[in-house]
Amino acid sequence: MSSVTDLLPLTGMRVLEVSSFVAAPLGGMTLAQLGAEVVRLDPLGGAPDHSRWPLAPSGTSLYWAGLNKGKKSITVDLRSDEGKALVTRLVAESGPEGGIVLTNSVGRTWLEYDALVAHRPDLVHVQVEGHHDGTPAVDYTVNAAVGFPMVTGPEGHADPVNHVLPAWDIACGLYAALGILSADRRRRITGRGEKMSVALYDVALAMAGNLGFLAEAQVNKVVRKRLGNYLYGGFARDFATRDGGRVMVCALTKRHWLELLKATGMGDVVATLEKSLDADFNNEDDRFEYREVLAGLLSRWFAKHDLARVQEELAATSLLWSTYNTFTDLVADDLIGNNPMIDEIDQPGVGRHLAPGIPLALGLGPRAEVTRAPVLGEHTAEILTSTLGLSGDEVADLTERGVVGSAAPTA
Repeated sequence: MSSVTDLLPLTGMRVLEVSSFVAAPLGGMTLAQLGAEVVRLDPLGGAPDHSRWPLAPSGTSLYWAGLNKGKKSITVDLRSDEGKALVTRLVAESGPEGGIVLTNSVGRTWLEYDALVAHRPDLVHVQVEGHHDGTPAVDYTVNAAVGFPMVTGPEGHADPVNHVLPAWDIACGLYAALGILSADRRRRITGRGEKMSVALYDVALAMAGNLGFLAEAQVNKVVRKRLGNYLYGGFARDFATRDGGRVMVCALTKRHWLELLKATGMGDVVATLEKSLDADFNNEDDRFEYREVLAGLLSRWFAKHDLARVQEELAATSLLWSTYNTFTDLVADDLIGNNPMIDEIDQPGVGRHLAPGIPLALGLGPRAEVTRAPVLGEHTAEILTSTLGLSGDEVADLTERGVVGSAAPTA
């Protein structure tokens, strides 16, 4: 009888990932969570992100463990000719479902498409880059270059505000995974491989264009200003409650707006204001134009009630709203433990903790269990023997000479 894991759509696919930081590891993990065998290849001792913050008390990187769930790990001396040859063989001899490389590595010409395709004609190779010309970049520099920090933060604030979410890394990693899937689909039909690249800057630039920010600047000659927690072009804002709670409320439609007025008892007051201003607050444009005075009126109701009462009233509406939570709130109050995406895993060096699987829900019955991240080099011997057919003595010799590294398998 097949398990849920056996039924995952990418079961059988084999991917070699050579990566650091967020975008490429996320792309690989996404494929692994859909059933692919993703082998993360690291230099001896680990890549730069192996010890990146946040860290567990043991010194284990919670960041690295979070972005490498479900993968296998092999470590190789990537500077030695013998190590490079082993990696090339892993690409070339990984079977018809293999020959897929995902990397953001730079400066290793032997790992580039033009070098590897000579050994694997149907190679699928996706390179994650900073800029389309190959120059480096990270999410923070890309975000600054595209302009989002200049419209983020409170009104009147003079300095740029960087957000902590690596949005472009996330989108770039998912584009990389999508590129692999599309190339593999064509390869199955035509037998042809593919050389692809996706640049972090291009992902951010594309989204700035897709959201209309670039056209607004070019066509309308508008310099977008900071709005704090207001919603551009609509009515949404955070409100403080009497007991110090805080709620984000979004009234995106006419129905939302009318229900917000009913819940707060502000219908008559707002109607009087509407008449005096010759405005129509059923119209999103007018709600945005007069957002500050409307928020001022509504904030009085929120300030008169405790958070529990506000939650009760808002829950009875179709409004889009949420209280503000910290990460500590999410885990301490078990706000996420009943989410079917979340499972408890036992990560070596970390211990038992809640961890997410893939957000994509598949119609396979129960979700597959969340699989922990590997210990660095945990699968070196397994991969070299199963893929390349090396004997135990040969793997031991490579390990002893420092060509590969390994870790004892962890139960």
